[in-house]
Amino acid sequence: MKILVIGGTRFYGRAFTELALSKGHEVTIFHRGESDSEHFSGATRILGDRQDDLEKLGDGSWDAVLDTCAYLPHSVTQVADYLKDKIEHYVFVSSISVYTQTDEMNRTEDAELLTLAEDEPVDEFKGENYGELKVLCEQALNEALPNKVTHIRPGLIVGPHDATNRFTYWQTRVRQGGNVLVPGDGHSNVQIIDARDLAEFTLKVIENRIFGTFHITGPQEPYSLQHILDTAKDITGSDANFVHVDEGWLVENEVTPWMEMPLWIPSPEGQAMMNVDINRALDAGLTIRPLEDTIRDTLAWYDEINGDEKEFPAGMKPEKETELLQKWSEKGE
Repeated sequence: MKILVIGGTRFYGRAFTELALSKGHEVTIFHRGESDSEHFSGATRILGDRQDDLEKLGDGSWDAVLDTCAYLPHSVTQVADYLKDKIEHYVFVSSISVYTQTDEMNRTEDAELLTLAEDEPVDEFKGENYGELKVLCEQALNEALPNKVTHIRPGLIVGPHDATNRFTYWQTRVRQGGNVLVPGDGHSNVQIIDARDLAEFTLKVIENRIFGTFHITGPQEPYSLQHILDTAKDITGSDANFVHVDEGWLVENEVTPWMEMPLWIPSPEGQAMMNVDINRALDAGLTIRPLEDTIRDTLAWYDEINGDEKEFPAGMKPEKETELLQKWSEKGE
C-alpha cells in the first residue's frame, strides 16, 4: 500500500514508519526536517510545513494518510481539503484527553466529549485546551471526509525513543536503587501503550481499512504503579527500597503530578483517565506486548543514547527527592 505520514519521525511516527517499510509498504514522509529521518531507508521524504507547503505533495495519491501532529481544526481541514481526492483513508492521532472530567471508570469511546468555551480561540493552541482542540479536529475531519476517517485515541505512549521521560523515569530511577519515593500506596491506576504496539494497530487499521474511533492504551485492567516498579526492580536486579509517601503531603510540598512525578494523577478524574475501556480496539486486533519487554527495550535505548547525561522534561530531580525523603522521615519520627 501507499501511505503518507505527516510529521512524527521522532517517536510513534518513527515506530510506524519503520514497521510499514519492513512490511513492504511504500511510505512518504511529509515533515519539517527538524528530526532525523534519514535512517528510514526506502521512504520518500518531502520537507515542508503542513500550514504552508502542502503543494509540495504535488499530484501524488495514497491509499491512506497517517496524521500524527495536528492540534488545531484548521490544520486538519487544510490537509483534508488538499488530499480529499488523493486518499481513501485518513487516520488521525487524537488523544485519550478528549473527555469531560469525570470519575467514571471504564469509559468507552462514546463517552461525553469536551467542548471549547465560546471565548476561546479555535485557531490558537493552548496546552490547557489540548483535549478540546483535539475534539474539534476529529469533528472537522468527520465533516470534511465522511466515512473515510479513523480516530486513534492513545493514552500515554511509552517505549524506546520517548523523549518525555514520563515512563522512563521510573525504570531508570528503580535501577539506580536506594530509597525511591513512591506516591501514596502505589496502587494508582496506570494504562500505557508501547509506541510499537500503537504502530502495529495503526498499520492493521490501514491494511484492513478499519474505520471508527478507538482507545489505544492498556491493559484493560490497568496496571498499578507498584506493579510497574516491582517489575522494573525484578528486571534490573536493583536494591531499590520503595518509600510510600502520603499523596496529600506531596501536594502540600509542591510536588507536581504527572510531569514531576510521572504516572501519578491523584484525583478521581485522573484515575478514571487511566482506566478506560479498550475492548473495541482489542476486538479490532490490538495486541499489547508484555510489560517486561517494554521496560527492557526502553532501558536499552536509554543506555544507547547515554540518557543519564541528558535533560528530560519529566521526572523529579534527585536533589529534590532526597530532600523530600529526609523531610518525610523526620515527619515520622
